[in-house]
Amino acid sequence: MFLLHEYDIFWAFLIISSVIPILAFVISGILAPIRQGPEKLSSYESGIEPLGDAWVQFRIRYYMFALVFVVFDVETIFLYPWAMSFDVLGVSVFIEAFIFVLLLIVGSVYAWRKGALEWS
Repeated sequence: MFLLHEYDIFWAFLIISSVIPILAFVISGILAPIRQGPEKLSSYESGIEPLGDAWVQFRIRYYMFALVFVVFDVETIFLYPWAMSFDVLGVSVFIEAFIFVLLLIVGSVYAWRKGALEWS
């Protein structure tokens, strides 16, 4: 039988964790001073007087390098549960993990060949 009272702690945590940020934004909106002016509307660059336009175009290579890093960093997290329960899961999971690592290696070689890992 499914008992909803077992989830009371979950619902309490969910409600509290939703109400606190909303309450913080509401209180901040009410108490924060609202003053518009030229100093407030200018872009801030570490105390230095801004020069030119704030629009700066970055090279796509930085984004590609970061994206490849994030993808491979997150994918290695998936290997940790396999490594911790390797003796329990058996050979089929080892083959799946091997295929997974093989796909990571193929992706890494592809990114390397396309020049996504070149910084300059």
